[in-house]
This record gives sequence, structure tokens and C-alpha cells, in this order.
Amino acid sequence: MDIGSATAFLVAVVGVVGTLLSALLTQRAAERGREREQEQAEQLRKRRSEAQELRSCYVALNTAARQYLTALTDHMHALGHDDLRSVRQRLTEARDQHRDAYAEAQMRVPERVLELAGDLSRDLGAVYGMVRRLDDGVPRAGDSPALMQQSIEALWGGLREMRRTMRADLGVSRADSGR
Repeated sequence: MDIGSATAFLVAVVGVVGTLLSALLTQRAAERGREREQEQAEQLRKRRSEAQELRSCYVALNTAARQYLTALTDHMHALGHDDLRSVRQRLTEARDQHRDAYAEAQMRVPERVLELAGDLSRDLGAVYGMVRRLDDGVPRAGDSPALMQQSIEALWGGLREMRRTMRADLGVSRADSGR
């Protein structure tokens, strides 16, 4: 084999190998691109799922707090009436639902929302205790229907603040500026 033939053969081999390698490298680059797209799509699905779970937790917490507060208000208005069984039962159920929603929120929600939810939960419990003591006829010093009414009104304000913070966290609305 002379040098010209060897060179031609070598050029042909390099050309074939180059063509094969370029196809292989193109295929590999396309696979990497698809993998990145799949990872991005999976991350997006995960973020959406987490956002939906947080939203569901917020809805449950808001609903349970509203029901608990409404049951406290109804119980306060029913004090002094003869048959309080159904009002007591509703209050107990609302308290239990709130406890469950708050327990879930403790594991899911951001700290700023958890602080508001914790404050609201403690305040709801304090008013619950006052309602029950008044209902049972064993009030503590300072327990009164007037204080209970005032406390319930303050609780509605706390609930509104918690709801505004949850909505802002979800991006549903901007945090109210001073309102």
C-alpha cells in the first residue's frame, strides 16, 4: 500500500468514525435534553402539588376556625336557655375539627402563619373555657357575657388577619397595607 492509498483509507476511516460519533453525540445530547425536561416537569408537578396541599390546609384551617368561632358565638347567645344540648354538641364538634386542622397546619404552614394560627387557637380555647364555665354555672372572677362578647369580636379580627396572611402566602392577594 502506498502512502496515497493509506492516506485515503485513513481519511475514509476518520470520516466514517466522525460521522458515527457525531450521530452518537447528537443522540446523547438529545437524551440529556429530554432528561432535563423531564426533571423540570417533575419539579413543576411537585411544586404545584405542594402548593395545592398548602392551599387545602389553609382552607381547612380557616373553615374550622370559622366554625369554632361561630359555635362559640351561638353558645354565648344560647346561655340561659333551657335546652343547650345541641349547641354544646355543635361546639364540641367544631372544637375537635379545629384541633385537627390546627394539628395538620403545625406540620405544613410557614412560621408567620403558624404564629397567627397558634395565637388564634389559644384565644379560642380561652373563650371556650369561659363559655363552658358560664354554662356550667362556675365562672371565674372576671368571666362575664360582656367579656365573652368582647373576646369573640377580637377573635373575628384575629381570624381575618390570619386569613389575609394565608392569602398573601398563596399569592391570591397582596398583603393589605395598613388596612
